[in-house]
Amino acid sequence: MKSTIRHTVVSSLALVAVLAVSACNATANADGPAATGAAGTTTTSASAEPTSQTPTVEPVVWKTTPADEESDVAVDTRVTAAAEKGTLEKASLSYRSKKGNTVKVDGTLEGGTWTAGDLLEPGVKYTLALEAKGADGTTTEETRTFRTANLTLDDQVYVSVSPRDGGKVGVGMPVIVRFDLPVVDKASFEKKMTVTTTPTQAGSWYWLSSKEAHWRPKSYWKAGTKVKVDADLNGVPAGGGRWGEMSRTSEFTIGRSVIAKVDLKTHQMKVVIDGKVAKTIPVTGGSKDFVTRSGVKVIMDKVTNITMRAETIGLKEGDEGYYEDTPVKWALRITHSGEFLHSAPWSVKDQGRRNVSHGCTGMSDANGEWVYKNMIIGDVVETTGTDRPMTMGNGYADWNLSPAKWAAGSAL
Repeated sequence: MKSTIRHTVVSSLALVAVLAVSACNATANADGPAATGAAGTTTTSASAEPTSQTPTVEPVVWKTTPADEESDVAVDTRVTAAAEKGTLEKASLSYRSKKGNTVKVDGTLEGGTWTAGDLLEPGVKYTLALEAKGADGTTTEETRTFRTANLTLDDQVYVSVSPRDGGKVGVGMPVIVRFDLPVVDKASFEKKMTVTTTPTQAGSWYWLSSKEAHWRPKSYWKAGTKVKVDADLNGVPAGGGRWGEMSRTSEFTIGRSVIAKVDLKTHQMKVVIDGKVAKTIPVTGGSKDFVTRSGVKVIMDKVTNITMRAETIGLKEGDEGYYEDTPVKWALRITHSGEFLHSAPWSVKDQGRRNVSHGCTGMSDANGEWVYKNMIIGDVVETTGTDRPMTMGNGYADWNLSPAKWAAGSAL
């Protein structure tokens, strides 16, 4: 009896074991959850462990200069932006001017970095809007702000450029950049002052002073040359605790070649246009007490119906050579010190014969009118026949220096 009962129990246990094994195998091959055994535990085979996990995507990390919410940012800071853990796709920099206008700053995106095309304005709040694509393809946007340091007018150097934009000038006209305050760091400024010519003509800058720089080619401009001047000086350190106040550009054209050749020994002026003598004019130059300067001069200004005054050349009533105010119909200024090409009907009998003026080159009214109408600012006047030379700074005397001496006046 005991033997029979034992056999039955063993058989029953064997059946339970077989069913248990079958249940485990079924669970291991199923897509659903594992079956629960008699003790309530979860049974999992080795092949049921996960083969992959959802990747963790790191957020975009922004890299900007200046940092977000930075204050007192120097105006010579170049704004840049980039993104880590992603790719920068767009950037926009703007500020609200002190007049209330929103001004956008251009920039370039290259190699994953956006760089502003201009330096900064003082005392304003900038907004930098950014957009990047993360590693998972999602778009992330960010807006950052910063504020620049305040500057007084005495901290900023005002810049002007001539010739004016859109103008036409003669073959002797230099590019002129002037500053209202002294530039101490001339090299930093000169690096940001560029002249582009079409056709190409080599040239260089020459600093007449800390407040004025000129650029000229090695020889007179080629007629018809197109010139572009970029004085990209906004925010550039000028030294002495000052910065450039703004950037300036100018595009102008060189006209035909017009050169007046004045010989004060023969008392004749030949006007050469595009290499050919267009007119020969009898003239009179300065007397022995008021000798006309010899050298290369450039027409600086043209005026009509002006009054010549002795006081402008340092004479006062009672001095030898003093003269009453004298009206002049046609006049072209060629020096700061007061030399002109001008009509002088009172000296017609001396023109072509002797020098009797106070330093100007005089001619008849008819010839004065012709010169006025056929010459423009920037045209050249080459004077010979006296022993008094031109001096740098007295008008546009640039061409009296050799190319080597001119290049030596550069700050670079």
